Amino acid sequence: MSPSFAHPTDIYDVAIIGAGVVGCAMARRFTLEGARVLLLEKGTDILSGASKGNSAILHTGFDAPTGSLELACMKAGYQEYLEIHGHMNLPLLKTGAMVVAWSDDDLAKLDGILQQAHENGVADAHLIGPKQLQHAEPHLAHGALGAVAVPGEYLIDPWSAPLGYLQQAMAHGARVHTATEVEAGHFDGQAWQLCTSRGSFTANTVINCAGLFGDHLEHRLLGDSTFSIHPRKGQFVVFDKAASALLGNIILPVPNERTKGIVITRTVFGNLLVGPTAEEQDDRVHAGLTPAILNQLIDAAVARIPALEGMPVTATYAALRPASEKKEYRIHEVAGQQWITVGGIRSTGLTAALGIARHVFELYRQRVQHAPVTHLSWPHLPNLAEHLPRDYQQAGFGEIVCHCEWVTSREIQATFASPLPPGDLGGLKRRTRACMGRCQGFYCGARVAELSAGHLALPLATGAAHED
Repeated sequence: MSPSFAHPTDIYDVAIIGAGVVGCAMARRFTLEGARVLLLEKGTDILSGASKGNSAILHTGFDAPTGSLELACMKAGYQEYLEIHGHMNLPLLKTGAMVVAWSDDDLAKLDGILQQAHENGVADAHLIGPKQLQHAEPHLAHGALGAVAVPGEYLIDPWSAPLGYLQQAMAHGARVHTATEVEAGHFDGQAWQLCTSRGSFTANTVINCAGLFGDHLEHRLLGDSTFSIHPRKGQFVVFDKAASALLGNIILPVPNERTKGIVITRTVFGNLLVGPTAEEQDDRVHAGLTPAILNQLIDAAVARIPALEGMPVTATYAALRPASEKKEYRIHEVAGQQWITVGGIRSTGLTAALGIARHVFELYRQRVQHAPVTHLSWPHLPNLAEHLPRDYQQAGFGEIVCHCEWVTSREIQATFASPLPPGDLGGLKRRTRACMGRCQGFYCGARVAELSAGHLALPLATGAAHED
């Protein structure tokens, strides 16, 4: 996947920089449209930046800015995911969502939220009163005054989806190089020469999907940047699997001008997730956890669902969102440079990724034409969702390595034999959920280290498998 040298005679139609969810979707779309694609990622595995942490919701776009590019990409991405997920064995759990009013001020805003949902084409969104809300969600605190119900919201696996996108691209010829940082580049009027930490590559067009470093990349290769990233940290709390029985819908707050607020939702992995916060910071790499903030999240969750009082917390994590100085996607083509920037993709990137890729290809094909792939190959992703059959329920699984998440040795061995094996522990965890359960790798870490020996670019030290 990541050879130690480049092939200077290779000329790619498109070089995509950054293998987050948008970069993976971009590689898939351009490859299926017939382009010769190169994907470069500076991390040792895909999804190693902003994409590794999110709330894993497939959104209808009911609350996106009406008429915006973001909304258009969300709606297109939502629809395409529904069309392709079955072909790739990607999980889909329909839960619906409720924007819940907890105060008179919140209640007064529900009509406006409903109107926006209808303007955004989400026709089945509707108002419900406190009795209907209590019937639908009996574990919610009794202070809820009403809600906007959005039946079309889903939960998905946020890591298997982009992995599937990229595996399909690779099956049709896309090349992927991880641990490959773009250090410099030059456009000679015909093509780009990209100088990386693993050699030089030539591509006719560059697509900047570098996420948290997208503005830096643009400045480095173009001499200036049209936008600036202002990282926004979100902290999350993951309650134990028993907590998921306390909730059916995704519970959303009435948003304010700055943030959509804290979400309470199940996950397809059988847990209950609370978050994210919205904290501005300068650091683009480290998303530290703050005990006081995590306690606030727990308290907020208990206030909304009192039965969570005393419920064990399985995990906490923090992630950075590549917000920019404007509340909009920063997607543009640089005239005469054969360069397209895809920046400022914040919390809606998981839903919108497939739609963003389609939009960017439309920009590209105004000047370049390719012959699309006619017979598609579809990867079959292993299922990690709790509501669908798991590997441990099938004969011949070997051994249960991670008892918290019921991860088998067959699953771990299969991911190392896959077309896109993990390059580090984080990638292994995202592909199998090993070390992601109650004990966070305390019991299974040594065995995971044994099974992964010789496979990871960043080897595991026995006993340290809880580190990400």
